[in-house]
Amino acid sequence: MDGDFRTTFVREPGALKQHPALVLNADYRPLSYYPLSLWPWQDAVKAAFLDRVDIVAHYDEVVRSPSMTLQIPSVVVLKDFVKPQKRVAFTRFNLFLRDEFRCQYCGTKTELTFDHVIPRASGGITSWENVVAACARCNLRKGSKSLRQAGMSLFKPPRQPSASELLNMGRKFPPNHLHESWLDFLYWDAELEA
Repeated sequence: MDGDFRTTFVREPGALKQHPALVLNADYRPLSYYPLSLWPWQDAVKAAFLDRVDIVAHYDEVVRSPSMTLQIPSVVVLKDFVKPQKRVAFTRFNLFLRDEFRCQYCGTKTELTFDHVIPRASGGITSWENVVAACARCNLRKGSKSLRQAGMSLFKPPRQPSASELLNMGRKFPPNHLHESWLDFLYWDAELEA
């Protein structure tokens, strides 16, 4: 069977991508939730070999070198704590995450773009406090008009999120694949409901 497994890996390089490692900070929390902090298995093995991480869970599959055999890591913990960033970068992705990937005018989740609440033509600036996620239809409907002129309203007023707010928001959007060995590490620090 070991020979079959090796042959499968050699013939199907895509199979190697199917074994990502969840990367946890030294406090056992993921570095990020959305996107989930994952490394290719090769990077996890290299970091373990260089003694930069501890392996806390692994897949059943192994990799071999001439001198050693190692189970592929599925969860690794950094030995040195990485201080989370306090400042949240103003990016399209973070804006969509703040607005939960839905249009702030109609609530749809399709064809998202972004809209300036106070149009740039009227002096509006590109900032957290003036830009919202909007579907193409609502963005076209609003155009360069004010909310009042367009007869539209927002679900919530735009504001700059904190890093912890975006981190918590990311928990609402798990990736398509969650390996069973990751589950204990993804939600243990979530606030419990009374």
